[in-house]
Amino acid sequence: MKIAIIGTGSVGSALGQGFVKAGHEVVFGVRDAGKPKVAEVVQATGARADAVDAAVAGAEVVVLAMPWGATQEVIEAAGGLAGKIVFDCINPLKPDLSGLDTGGARSAAEQIAAWAPGARVVKVFNSTGAGNMADPHYGGSGATMLYCGDDTGAKQVAASLAADLGFEPVDAGGLAAAYLLEHQAMLWIHLAYGVGMGRNIAFKLLRR
Repeated sequence: MKIAIIGTGSVGSALGQGFVKAGHEVVFGVRDAGKPKVAEVVQATGARADAVDAAVAGAEVVVLAMPWGATQEVIEAAGGLAGKIVFDCINPLKPDLSGLDTGGARSAAEQIAAWAPGARVVKVFNSTGAGNMADPHYGGSGATMLYCGDDTGAKQVAASLAADLGFEPVDAGGLAAAYLLEHQAMLWIHLAYGVGMGRNIAFKLLRR
């Protein structure tokens, strides 16, 4: 698939590298493709970089992995996301990591859907750390990646791409469940940093 990733931080970079390895065409949407940081990410991932609007225009899937505070501006710079499958990987963290600040919306994903009418929004790749995006395997088993959204086709794409990275994808329901997935991310952050378990931890859904 043709995938545009907006955000060259640890999560965006890990996802980009994984998607390239799985055989997908990846382009990072950036403000300045000439920045050394962008060049480093391009070299490390095997992807390429382009302006945000150009990257989005040619993509089947748009991955939002930038800081929450820049999200509305980036959506506007993209020139519209109507009809696009949009993965929201963002957690609207407060600066001190003490909680979430969605600006009054119930979840970041629902706010993104409001900012990008017509976009096929899926909440996914938000509930664990970048290290698990790069390698979700624990003892030969893939960590669980929960996702949610209101568009069945978009969710099927999210599940397929999560599986490409080695996750066990699990459908958590409609986009309203993004509220829960964002709080799941807060639990992971609390365990990793607040309790001191470290980043080599992941959630696994067990069935009987």
